[in-house]
Amino acid sequence: MKRKLITKVLVYSGALLLLLTGVLAIHIYLVTRPQAPDASTRIMARIDIRKDINAAEATGITAWLYQQPGVDRVLCNVASDIVVFTYCPIQANADQLSADLGKKLRLPVERVKPTAAEMRSACPVPAGSRSGKLMAYLKQVF
Repeated sequence: MKRKLITKVLVYSGALLLLLTGVLAIHIYLVTRPQAPDASTRIMARIDIRKDINAAEATGITAWLYQQPGVDRVLCNVASDIVVFTYCPIQANADQLSADLGKKLRLPVERVKPTAAEMRSACPVPAGSRSGKLMAYLKQVF
């Protein structure tokens, strides 16, 4: 009797483990496959300013970027002379924003792009996923 029970528990446990492994593999495949950007897609970009900036210039850079269509958030670090912003790729182009920023504010700027290896190691958060929905909710709350 005990032997049958142990065998039954082992068989069911193995089947459950196999099923969960399959679900995990399907989840990883669906989350990591490339997808075309849509209206809810957000991309983060970085611009390095090749000169020391002060607080007034940082405020001007931040204000100018916030005025651009598709730009959501802007962070300008005076200590490191780096600007990081998020934008919607359907409405804006980070390369164009970088070039326009340099021309309009007369600053030596350089758009920093991640390498192919860095892009492969990134983890996207799809808009329709639970994580994406949680991020959207937190954006509304805060």
